[in-house]
Amino acid sequence: MVQIVKEDGHSIRLSLNITEASLANADEFKAELIRIFNNTHKNIVLDLSRVEYIDSSFLGALVASLKHLISFKCDLVLVGLRKDIADLFSLIRLDKVFKIYNSFDDVPVNLK
Repeated sequence: MVQIVKEDGHSIRLSLNITEASLANADEFKAELIRIFNNTHKNIVLDLSRVEYIDSSFLGALVASLKHLISFKCDLVLVGLRKDIADLFSLIRLDKVFKIYNSFDDVPVNLK
């Protein structure tokens, strides 16, 4: 579900390889993301460009994952949100909670 794209000194880039982010895969996603983080203890940059639909349970998994990373002074950054998903993040003000960029290339080298 989550594929490692690249790892460097400050962060690990991941790609979410699903089109529907929902209750059906929220727990598995959260467990996989936290397992990857616990093995690296680096900031995570997550590409959501393949995601066409996202529901509240998956948003909850994203927020829970962010809280876990923040407890270790790391960050979960999102990239590649489709317009309708970016609009949803804005509507429910999650764009104020997550750092969101258009692509991996737009993410600052040092996230913190």
